[in-house]
Amino acid sequence: MSSEFGKLLRISVFGQSHGKAIGVVMDGLPAGEAVDLEELNAFLDRRKPGKNSLSTARRETDLPVFLSGLENGVTCGSPLCAVMENADQRSSDYSLFRDNPRPSHADYTAFVKWGGQADMRGGGHFSGRLTAPLCVAGGIAKQILARRGVYVGAHLASVGTVEDMPFPLYPTQELFAEIAAKPFPVLDGGAGERMQAEILAARQEGDSVGGVVECAAAGLPAGLGDPMFDGMENRLAAALFGVPAVKGVEFGGGFASARLRGSENNDPFTVSGGNVTAKTNRAGGILGGITTGMPLVLRTAIKPTPSILKPQRTVCLPDMAETELQITGRHDPCIAHRAVPVIEAVTAAVLLDVLLEGNHGTF
Repeated sequence: MSSEFGKLLRISVFGQSHGKAIGVVMDGLPAGEAVDLEELNAFLDRRKPGKNSLSTARRETDLPVFLSGLENGVTCGSPLCAVMENADQRSSDYSLFRDNPRPSHADYTAFVKWGGQADMRGGGHFSGRLTAPLCVAGGIAKQILARRGVYVGAHLASVGTVEDMPFPLYPTQELFAEIAAKPFPVLDGGAGERMQAEILAARQEGDSVGGVVECAAAGLPAGLGDPMFDGMENRLAAALFGVPAVKGVEFGGGFASARLRGSENNDPFTVSGGNVTAKTNRAGGILGGITTGMPLVLRTAIKPTPSILKPQRTVCLPDMAETELQITGRHDPCIAHRAVPVIEAVTAAVLLDVLLEGNHGTF
């Protein structure tokens, strides 16, 4: 099933952007795990739309209703199912796109695959709206991981050409919490102000801008993962590319490593507190697909929102002729800042699955 990931912890996302509801099923959660709903809702609020001029004006409460899997706030071993009702749709804004696919959206590929029968209002099942239930799953995973001393956090590394400072060598739970509490998720407040100005400038011009999210996990033990096709990078990248608008994933030094010599890129080993560690972390906490015990560090590239106000060239499918398209409606001038908790959520869900696998489904 294309909308499902995980091995022992299987996570399935369902619904369409303008359907009655969206939701998630988590099968394989360990029983007896308390879920702090107040903490979960605070996490979900970080990606919620309609909060300011930096995002779409669509307003959704994004409060999950749990149909199964939770009893008195504790997981009970049954598959957990949570739904979120869609309340603020404007489907008429999308009637034109049925015959005139929007550039860089999935309108055309969905038309080809399903013969024009796909519900593409608001982007349908391809919409960033589906990241809300993803955050339900990931928010629960984050709570379970934290009780085992594993913490996941992220920040907006860049918007356009404006860059935030990178995570330190050893990011901490406290640093993750500090970023999560900010209205704009950056380490350097000055860089955050310049990023916001970049987003608003794009919006004023009827355009959009992309960005990069840097995510880290602290407290992971060494030895998780496998070589070659089932390594930590493979598992994480496969899930992260399921997040709408993600166009690239890199670990540690990533593509910048290709510009270095081995003497510059290698992480020298050392001993600290009786454990093998490294003096640098260009490997991103992974060697040979297996965790090293250093913080796991990855970055995801988020493309500019393809729905922009500027006129764009497309085709009229019934006529098979070129035409011009003017998109109206409510759209984010930048998706990247709202994607920060989503990248955290997916990373946490994958890491929990890997940890459960190493512990044969229990802790």
